Amino acid sequence: MSGKSLLLKVILLGDGGVGKSSLMNRYVTDRFDSQSFHTIGVEFLNRDLEIEGRLVTLQIWDTAGQERFKSLRTPFYRGADCCLLTFAVDDLLSFQNLGCWKKEFMYYSDVRDPERFPFVVLGNKVDKEEREVGEDEARAWCEENGCCPYFETSAKDDMNVGAAFEAAVREVLASEDPIDHALLSSSIDLHGNRKVSRSSCC
Repeated sequence: MSGKSLLLKVILLGDGGVGKSSLMNRYVTDRFDSQSFHTIGVEFLNRDLEIEGRLVTLQIWDTAGQERFKSLRTPFYRGADCCLLTFAVDDLLSFQNLGCWKKEFMYYSDVRDPERFPFVVLGNKVDKEEREVGEDEARAWCEENGCCPYFETSAKDDMNVGAAFEAAVREVLASEDPIDHALLSSSIDLHGNRKVSRSSCC
């Protein structure tokens, strides 16, 4: 196994309030804050993991879902290796907007091979008693939109969060030439000054 780490950039996209920041924070820090606020602009966290014998540094970018932050978030789509389209199962509109989010990402990300670019869809907040989107409906959307993997998640209960992010890594490794990605030694500080705007999480 190589001592170098493969840097993969994944973007969380979806309406404001669906739990993107909570998913990121649950996965990276194993914490959940029920009193969190909406993200302003963009923020990211890193997590190192090993997938199929390979060391990976997963750089997870969390974006503000509100329309007024569009000009802040879209420049950061470039260079993404995978996009996690996120909705809340108790919010039908957030599900109906998935197509708009996918279209926005494809427009601004300038990916080299749009047909092969990996998306993963997350139906978050399955801990909620009242659902507005059924699992079959969500899976049908995924089938119609490139056969994206689908995960029902709960940042609050830590349900399928790790599995969803690891699936994103596997999708990237299966779809692209790893030579295209940056190889980082463990001594490099990934944080630097690249964090743009930060708030409490949603």
